[in-house]
Amino acid sequence: MHTPTEPEVLAAADAIVTAFAATDTEAYFAAFAEDASFVFHPEPARLDTRAAYEALWAEWRAAGWRVVSCDSSDRLVQRFPGGAIFSHTVATSVETTSGADSYVERESIVFRADADGSLLAIHEHLSTTPDPATPDPAAPAASAEG
Repeated sequence: MHTPTEPEVLAAADAIVTAFAATDTEAYFAAFAEDASFVFHPEPARLDTRAAYEALWAEWRAAGWRVVSCDSSDRLVQRFPGGAIFSHTVATSVETTSGADSYVERESIVFRADADGSLLAIHEHLSTTPDPATPDPAAPAASAEG
């Protein structure tokens, strides 16, 4: 079973980010397996197939949505026999009929290494980033001693 190299994983992730940034529907969805699943925090339910996401994407596009820019940072590759997990922070700007919007999110993409050595994304999870002004409820309380 092939364990992809870090450069292979980064190239596969970069292809997804580049296609997304260009709102290149064909190239973007070509990077995902047909049975890929998607969890996006703004959506009410998980999308269980690439076709389900493609249908949602088509709705967004028909409503005038397009990506203006998409920048990846804080990248991490975790490799294993048969695939890899890529996680990063992603800063995205979009245009809609309502105007421009920008946001920063965290994303994980799980890749499967196919028999020919190519990598296909089989799962994508997008989540919000914590608001730095909001205290972390899991953090220990600050001590009043001094």
